[in-house]
Amino acid sequence: MSIDDKDYYILVKDILDNKTFKMIGDIEHHGISRLDHSIKVSYNSYKIAKMLGLDYKDAARGGLLHDFFLSKKDRTQLERFLSTFTHPKIAVKNSINEFNVNKKQQDMIKSHMFPINLTVPKYAESWIVNLVDKAVGSFEFGVKFKYHISCIVNIYVVILLNLIK
Repeated sequence: MSIDDKDYYILVKDILDNKTFKMIGDIEHHGISRLDHSIKVSYNSYKIAKMLGLDYKDAARGGLLHDFFLSKKDRTQLERFLSTFTHPKIAVKNSINEFNVNKKQQDMIKSHMFPINLTVPKYAESWIVNLVDKAVGSFEFGVKFKYHISCIVNIYVVILLNLIK
């Protein structure tokens, strides 16, 4: 995936250029690569946070790192299911080790699976990453299985807009 936004790219260039982070580009996620998914979540979170006058820099970085964990290509269904609950903590650990992320970015990563995981987002930017991840993931899942789920995406957008008010 290519984003043609120089301001955004400057904020995340060090992450995108990182050898370990690039490895998520080889892992399938909802029918695309985990890297492409993460860029979509990051960029859309960045744009929303910027529009709302929030910390768009942290939203860009936290959004990009929210699924920063490595996994085998041939995982079993059970392993995939269990990673739903375990990957946020692993992604936080990897992000701290590779990029020294701040507390707000850690919260975005750790809480992006709420309400499936019980870590409630503490910051507005964390809520943005959480909801954008749900919207992007739902769309990707729908495309993967050829379903038209625009109504689900629209519901997430309505929820997000209502949170803004």
